Amino acid sequence: MSVPLPLPPRPLPPDESGFVERLRQGDSRAFRELVTLHQASLIRLASSFVPSNAVAEEVVQETWIAVIRGIDKFEQRSTLKTWITRILVNIARTKGVKERRTVPMGSLLSDTADHAAVSPDRFTGPPGRGEWSQPPARWSELPEEVVLSGATIALVIDTVRLLPEQQKWVVMLRDVEDWSSSDVCDALGLTEGNQRVLLHRGRSTLRAMLEGRLGVAS
Repeated sequence: MSVPLPLPPRPLPPDESGFVERLRQGDSRAFRELVTLHQASLIRLASSFVPSNAVAEEVVQETWIAVIRGIDKFEQRSTLKTWITRILVNIARTKGVKERRTVPMGSLLSDTADHAAVSPDRFTGPPGRGEWSQPPARWSELPEEVVLSGATIALVIDTVRLLPEQQKWVVMLRDVEDWSSSDVCDALGLTEGNQRVLLHRGRSTLRAMLEGRLGVAS
Protein backbone atom coordinates (compact mmCIF):
# COMPACT_ATOMS: atom_id res chain seq x y z
CA MET A 1 0.00 0.00 0.00
CA SER A 2 1.41 3.38 -1.00
CA VAL A 3 2.05 6.02 1.61
CA PRO A 4 0.42 9.35 0.75
CA LEU A 5 2.87 12.17 0.22
CA PRO A 6 2.53 15.22 2.49
CA LEU A 7 0.60 18.10 0.98
CA PRO A 8 2.76 20.94 -0.33
CA PRO A 9 2.39 24.25 1.48
CA ARG A 10 -0.48 26.33 0.13
CA PRO A 11 0.70 29.56 -1.55
CA LEU A 12 0.32 32.44 0.87
CA PRO A 13 -1.11 35.85 -0.03
CA PRO A 14 1.41 38.41 -1.34
CA ASP A 15 3.99 39.41 1.28
CA GLU A 16 2.68 36.95 3.91
CA SER A 17 5.71 34.67 3.67
CA GLY A 18 7.97 37.62 4.38
CA PHE A 19 5.71 38.69 7.23
CA VAL A 20 5.85 35.22 8.79
CA GLU A 21 9.63 35.32 8.57
CA ARG A 22 9.67 38.66 10.40
CA LEU A 23 7.58 37.09 13.16
CA ARG A 24 9.96 34.14 13.39
CA GLN A 25 12.86 36.54 13.81
CA GLY A 26 11.12 38.18 16.77
CA ASP A 27 10.22 41.41 14.99
CA SER A 28 8.10 43.24 17.59
CA ARG A 29 6.75 45.68 15.00
CA ALA A 30 5.45 42.80 12.89
CA PHE A 31 3.73 41.33 15.94
CA ARG A 32 2.08 44.67 16.75
CA GLU A 33 0.84 44.87 13.16
CA LEU A 34 -0.57 41.36 13.47
CA VAL A 35 -2.40 42.18 16.71
CA THR A 36 -3.80 45.41 15.25
CA LEU A 37 -5.07 43.52 12.20
CA HIS A 38 -6.79 40.62 14.01
CA GLN A 39 -7.50 41.67 17.62
CA ALA A 40 -11.05 42.96 17.11
CA SER A 41 -12.10 39.91 15.09
CA LEU A 42 -10.62 37.49 17.64
CA ILE A 43 -12.36 39.27 20.53
CA ARG A 44 -15.68 39.07 18.66
CA LEU A 45 -15.26 35.37 18.01
CA ALA A 46 -14.11 34.52 21.53
CA SER A 47 -16.89 36.54 23.17
CA SER A 48 -19.47 34.35 21.42
CA PHE A 49 -18.19 31.23 23.18
CA VAL A 50 -17.33 32.37 26.70
CA PRO A 51 -19.47 34.05 29.37
CA SER A 52 -17.87 37.51 29.51
CA ASN A 53 -15.63 39.97 27.72
CA ALA A 54 -13.02 39.46 30.41
CA VAL A 55 -12.82 35.74 29.64
CA ALA A 56 -12.81 36.52 25.90
CA GLU A 57 -9.80 38.77 26.42
CA GLU A 58 -8.08 35.94 28.31
CA VAL A 59 -8.76 33.60 25.39
CA VAL A 60 -7.28 36.08 22.92
CA GLN A 61 -4.27 36.73 25.15
CA GLU A 62 -3.61 32.99 25.36
CA THR A 63 -4.00 32.81 21.59
CA TRP A 64 -1.30 35.42 21.01
CA ILE A 65 1.02 33.65 23.43
CA ALA A 66 0.44 30.40 21.51
CA VAL A 67 1.14 32.22 18.23
CA ILE A 68 4.47 33.53 19.52
CA ARG A 69 5.46 30.11 20.85
CA GLY A 70 4.31 28.23 17.77
CA ILE A 71 5.25 30.50 14.86
CA ASP A 72 8.38 28.46 14.12
CA LYS A 73 6.15 25.38 13.62
CA PHE A 74 3.68 27.17 11.34
CA GLU A 75 3.98 25.17 8.11
CA GLN A 76 2.15 27.70 5.91
CA ARG A 77 -0.40 25.15 4.71
CA SER A 78 -3.07 27.79 5.36
CA THR A 79 -3.13 31.54 5.72
CA LEU A 80 -1.81 33.05 8.90
CA LYS A 81 -5.32 34.27 9.73
CA THR A 82 -6.73 30.74 9.47
CA TRP A 83 -3.94 29.29 11.60
CA ILE A 84 -4.43 31.91 14.34
CA THR A 85 -8.19 31.36 14.32
CA ARG A 86 -7.73 27.60 14.64
CA ILE A 87 -5.67 28.23 17.78
CA LEU A 88 -8.39 30.53 19.12
CA VAL A 89 -11.08 27.91 18.42
CA ASN A 90 -9.25 25.28 20.47
CA ILE A 91 -8.63 27.64 23.40
CA ALA A 92 -12.18 29.03 23.35
CA ARG A 93 -13.67 25.54 23.31
CA THR A 94 -11.63 24.60 26.37
CA LYS A 95 -12.63 27.77 28.21
CA GLY A 96 -16.22 27.36 27.12
CA VAL A 97 -16.47 23.87 28.60
CA LYS A 98 -15.21 25.18 31.93
CA GLU A 99 -17.24 28.37 32.10
CA ARG A 100 -20.17 27.93 29.75
CA ARG A 101 -23.43 29.52 30.77
CA THR A 102 -26.64 27.47 30.81
CA VAL A 103 -28.61 28.50 27.72
CA PRO A 104 -32.08 26.91 27.43
CA MET A 105 -32.30 27.39 23.66
CA GLY A 106 -28.91 25.79 23.09
CA SER A 107 -29.81 22.86 25.30
CA LEU A 108 -32.82 22.13 23.11
CA LEU A 109 -30.90 22.25 19.85
CA SER A 110 -28.12 20.14 18.44
CA ASP A 111 -25.75 20.51 15.51
CA THR A 112 -27.27 17.43 13.89
CA ALA A 113 -30.94 18.09 14.61
CA ASP A 114 -32.88 17.41 11.42
CA HIS A 115 -35.43 20.15 11.53
CA ALA A 116 -36.03 23.55 9.95
CA ALA A 117 -36.54 26.41 12.40
CA VAL A 118 -37.91 28.43 9.48
CA SER A 119 -40.06 26.95 6.73
CA PRO A 120 -37.96 26.16 3.60
CA ASP A 121 -40.38 28.16 1.42
CA ARG A 122 -39.19 31.29 3.21
CA PHE A 123 -35.86 31.00 1.34
CA THR A 124 -34.65 31.22 -2.23
CA GLY A 125 -31.50 29.56 -3.54
CA PRO A 126 -29.70 26.35 -2.49
CA PRO A 127 -29.39 25.22 1.17
CA GLY A 128 -26.77 27.16 3.07
CA ARG A 129 -26.66 29.96 0.50
CA GLY A 130 -30.32 30.96 0.23
CA GLU A 131 -31.76 34.37 0.93
CA TRP A 132 -35.10 35.49 2.31
CA SER A 133 -38.02 35.12 -0.06
CA GLN A 134 -40.20 36.63 2.69
CA PRO A 135 -38.06 38.76 5.01
CA PRO A 136 -39.16 39.58 8.57
CA ALA A 137 -41.62 42.46 8.26
CA ARG A 138 -40.03 44.85 10.75
CA TRP A 139 -36.48 43.99 9.63
CA SER A 140 -37.27 44.89 6.02
CA GLU A 141 -38.81 48.19 7.16
CA LEU A 142 -35.89 49.29 9.32
CA PRO A 143 -33.77 52.17 7.97
CA GLU A 144 -30.31 51.14 6.76
CA GLU A 145 -28.57 53.19 9.46
CA VAL A 146 -30.50 51.27 12.12
CA VAL A 147 -29.79 47.87 10.57
CA LEU A 148 -26.08 48.70 10.47
CA SER A 149 -26.01 50.25 13.95
CA GLY A 150 -23.82 48.83 16.67
CA ALA A 151 -26.89 47.94 18.75
CA THR A 152 -28.41 45.86 15.96
CA ILE A 153 -25.15 44.10 15.20
CA ALA A 154 -24.73 43.39 18.92
CA LEU A 155 -28.24 41.91 18.97
CA VAL A 156 -27.35 39.60 16.09
CA ILE A 157 -24.13 38.46 17.77
CA ASP A 158 -25.93 37.94 21.09
CA THR A 159 -28.48 35.77 19.26
CA VAL A 160 -25.72 33.81 17.51
CA ARG A 161 -24.45 32.89 20.99
CA LEU A 162 -27.58 30.77 21.46
CA LEU A 163 -26.78 28.48 18.54
CA PRO A 164 -25.20 25.03 19.00
CA GLU A 165 -21.41 25.24 19.00
CA GLN A 166 -20.54 24.09 15.47
CA GLN A 167 -23.32 26.15 13.91
CA LYS A 168 -22.16 29.12 15.94
CA TRP A 169 -18.58 28.92 14.69
CA VAL A 170 -19.68 28.56 11.07
CA VAL A 171 -22.21 31.41 11.21
CA MET A 172 -19.78 33.71 13.02
CA LEU A 173 -16.99 33.10 10.52
CA ARG A 174 -19.15 33.15 7.38
CA ASP A 175 -21.69 35.85 8.19
CA VAL A 176 -20.05 38.06 10.82
CA GLU A 177 -16.39 37.83 9.80
CA ASP A 178 -17.16 37.31 6.07
CA TRP A 179 -14.86 34.32 5.60
CA SER A 180 -14.99 32.13 2.51
CA SER A 181 -16.38 28.60 2.85
CA SER A 182 -12.96 27.10 2.09
CA ASP A 183 -11.28 29.12 4.86
CA VAL A 184 -14.00 28.08 7.33
CA CYS A 185 -13.55 24.42 6.42
CA ASP A 186 -9.80 24.79 6.88
CA ALA A 187 -10.06 26.53 10.26
CA LEU A 188 -12.68 24.18 11.71
CA GLY A 189 -11.65 20.92 10.04
CA LEU A 190 -14.98 20.51 8.23
CA THR A 191 -15.87 19.06 4.88
CA GLU A 192 -17.52 21.42 2.41
CA GLY A 193 -20.78 19.49 2.66
CA ASN A 194 -20.81 19.56 6.45
CA GLN A 195 -20.04 23.27 6.45
CA ARG A 196 -22.99 23.95 4.14
CA VAL A 197 -25.37 21.95 6.35
CA LEU A 198 -24.21 23.69 9.54
CA LEU A 199 -24.45 27.09 7.89
CA HIS A 200 -27.97 26.45 6.62
CA ARG A 201 -29.21 25.15 9.97
CA GLY A 202 -27.50 27.95 11.86
CA ARG A 203 -28.91 30.65 9.59
CA SER A 204 -32.37 29.10 9.72
CA THR A 205 -32.41 28.96 13.52
CA LEU A 206 -30.88 32.43 13.80
CA ARG A 207 -33.52 33.92 11.51
CA ALA A 208 -36.29 32.32 13.53
CA MET A 209 -34.90 33.74 16.78
CA LEU A 210 -34.38 37.19 15.27
CA GLU A 211 -37.94 37.19 13.97
CA GLY A 212 -39.12 36.83 17.54
CA ARG A 213 -37.33 40.06 18.39
CA LEU A 214 -37.75 42.03 15.16
CA GLY A 215 -41.21 40.93 14.05
CA VAL A 216 -42.61 38.06 11.99
CA ALA A 217 -43.44 38.44 8.32
CA SER A 218 -47.11 38.26 7.54
